[in-house]
Amino acid sequence: MGQLVGVVEKPSTTPGVVRFELNRSLSGMGHERFGSASDAIGSKPAPSLARLLFATGKVAGVHIYGNMVTVDIAKGFDSSGLGDIVREMYQYWKPGVEPPSFEDLQPEEPAAAPSGDTGGESELSEAAKRVPAHLLERSRAARERWKAAHG
Repeated sequence: MGQLVGVVEKPSTTPGVVRFELNRSLSGMGHERFGSASDAIGSKPAPSLARLLFATGKVAGVHIYGNMVTVDIAKGFDSSGLGDIVREMYQYWKPGVEPPSFEDLQPEEPAAAPSGDTGGESELSEAAKRVPAHLLERSRAARERWKAAHG
């Protein structure tokens, strides 16, 4: 689930620096520099990606401008695996992980209690049993207001 980011890894002329060219902009027209994970504050894409990269322990610094991500590799490490982190930054569920079903995400609702005015029925119809209790109550209250206004 989620969308993969198109990434092209390009070596830099500076040793220990690698560039990733993405198919989407992460920072708009602003430069964003991160010297450590503590600098990457916020939930926007640029600081989120910087935190993911710093979490590998291979990164000494990150600079993001538009769709270019420049990474300073820490001494003794290489860039292997960093492209995959950038590529999968928007992928919420990885292969092999079962996403939750719709029923798992829905909160438990209390059973709808029959209202006092159900048109002579003591039990709810099958269709009414499928309607959330708060909507049945709102409908009953509206029906009572209408009857009070129109006699």
